[in-house]
Amino acid sequence: MALTRSEMDRKLDEHFSFEAQDHVEGVLATLTPDVEHDVVGWPTGPSRGRESARPFYETLFADLSEGKVETRRRLYGDNFMVDDSLWSGRAPGRPFGMDGRNRPLAFRLLHVIEFADNGDIRTENVWVDIGAILQQLPQVG
Repeated sequence: MALTRSEMDRKLDEHFSFEAQDHVEGVLATLTPDVEHDVVGWPTGPSRGRESARPFYETLFADLSEGKVETRRRLYGDNFMVDDSLWSGRAPGRPFGMDGRNRPLAFRLLHVIEFADNGDIRTENVWVDIGAILQQLPQVG
């Protein structure tokens, strides 16, 4: 049975809320046990399963702080959505391998999310605007 737009919005907003709280267990609970998690360009590549996604979130939460996500646009299909959002916060760690030095940071994210029939996230593909991050976090040679 296809999910409604409201059901998909609710699940992704819950996922983003747990991310804003740096709550790894909460984020993982929004995913199916066999989730395909793919942050395009992430050094270890796509992962399968909640526990395989855990290291990404642990690293992300150490590298970024005070994060807020502003959804700009969402497109919907049968049990999937495309979410265009703006992330803003601070970079105390080494986000995406760049020295953050606790500088402010904002960048766009594009999520392609597929949902299981129970509403959990079955596939999460994420594209990050690395160009914007490089502009804001110039690296010293």
